[in-house]
This record gives sequence, C-alpha cells and structure tokens, in this order.
Amino acid sequence: MVKKRKKSRSRHGLQAVTLCISTALVLILLGLIVFSVLIGRNLSSLAKENLVVTMMLDQDMTNPEAKNICKMLTGKEFIKNIDYISKEQALQEGKKELGTDPTEFTDGVNPYLSSIELTLQSAYANNDSLKWIEKELQKIPKVSEINYSRDLVENVNRTLAKIGLVLGILALLLAFVSFSLINNTVKLGIYASRFTMHTMKLVGASWKFIRRPFVKRAILLGILAAFIAILVLGGLITALCMSEPELLTQGVITWIEMAVTGVAVFLFGIILTGTCAYVSVNKFLKMKAGELYKI
Repeated sequence: MVKKRKKSRSRHGLQAVTLCISTALVLILLGLIVFSVLIGRNLSSLAKENLVVTMMLDQDMTNPEAKNICKMLTGKEFIKNIDYISKEQALQEGKKELGTDPTEFTDGVNPYLSSIELTLQSAYANNDSLKWIEKELQKIPKVSEINYSRDLVENVNRTLAKIGLVLGILALLLAFVSFSLINNTVKLGIYASRFTMHTMKLVGASWKFIRRPFVKRAILLGILAAFIAILVLGGLITALCMSEPELLTQGVITWIEMAVTGVAVFLFGIILTGTCAYVSVNKFLKMKAGELYKI
C-alpha cells in the first residue's frame, strides 16, 4: 500500500515537472513572438523617422529668414526634428566631398543653396501624408523645391507591412500550437484521476467542486512556468542588448517592451493552463463509466 502511494506521488510529481517544463518552453516561444512584434514596431518607426524631407531655399534667402521658417515649422505636429543647413555649411561640405573649392569655377559665387532638412513623425512617413506635407511646405515663401525619396517611402512601408503580416501569422500559428501542446500535457496529468472524478460525481459532488483543485493546480504550475520563461527571456534580451547596444541607445528596445513581454508571458501562463485544465476536466466529467475504460 505504501509502495503504491509512493509510486502515485512520484508519478504525479513527474507529471507536474513535465507540465511545468513543456509550458515554460511554449511560453518562451510565445514571449519571443510578442517581443519580436514589439521591437518590430519600434524598428518600423525608426526606419520611417530616418526618411528626410529636404526644403531647398531660394538663392536670396538670408539666414535670419531661414531661421524664422524653422521656428514656424517647429510647432507642426508632423515634424520630429529640423536641421537648417546654411549656404556656408553646404559650401564647406562640398569642399570636403569634392576635394576642391567650387567657388574657383564660379567667380567666387557660392553655387550651393541653403536648405532645411525635416525628419517626420513615423505616422506621417507615407506617400499620402507626404503629398499633403509637400503642398503645405510649398506655400512658404522662397521655398524653391521639396525633395524626398518617394520610391523609398513606398518600399519601406510595403516591406514593413509584409514583415508585420508574417509576424502576425506566426503568432496565431504558435498560439494554436501552444494551446494544443499544453492541452495534451494537462490532459495527461488529469487522465490518471479520471476514475476519482467519476466517483466524486457519483457521490453527489458538483462539477465546480471537482474541477477546482485541478484548475488551481494547473494555474500554479502555469505561474511557475511563466516565471521560468521570463527568466530565460530576460537572459536572452540581456545578451542581445550586450551584443547590440545600439538597440538600447536608439530606443528599439526599452523597458516598456520588456515589461509588456513579461506581463504577456505571465498572463499566457495562467490563461493557457487554466483553460486547458477546465476543458480537460469537463471532458472527463461528461463521460460515462464505460467510456472511461476505452480511453
């Protein structure tokens, strides 16, 4: 009798360890998908905000006039950053690039125009918004030309949309697979207690009373698995940040993404294991005595 109890405890303990480890592995994968989606969104914003709109100014534009334009544009909601390049600065950059002084060939006249480079908010880095912004900027006096790479904007948005679609599909597939894996693992853990549940049902115990300890046990194991997954993910993210520190300095990875990933993994651990235990227990409770021997 004692040996049977020890074997039963050992079996239940092994099932608990198996459920915890398998759930933790699934949660790690889910956490990686969530984290990838979040940093993918940040990378999308970073890529869009690196697109520059250049305002070429007339030859007779003075520095005070250009600075007044910069002040006027500072309050616009679509602008993130403004960089004014005077004719003198443009000439100095031209000398470095060409290795000679261009004014030697223009009778001392500076051939370069002053310009204003605008970095846009990511939400406005699309062709529809840029067309509207271009019209608004052309209304400013002494603005001769508006330049930006239309093809680049379109290609960036198309590529980012494809990446987002792929990540979304992967997330859905992984969610389905993870539910199936955890459900099978939880079901195996409950399978050994199917006759006990049937006996309790015969003596008048309610389904809620029978179901409660199994669901509670599964949720506790899910919480433990979530903590294990969060520790592993934290180590992986730390290693990534140490190897690529630019991800931190450029704001691709922030504490918000790490916190959201941790909370998502924790909630997934509770919801998946609790739901799977609830469904599995109900399945066995619906069976008749004869059906319990056939599974």
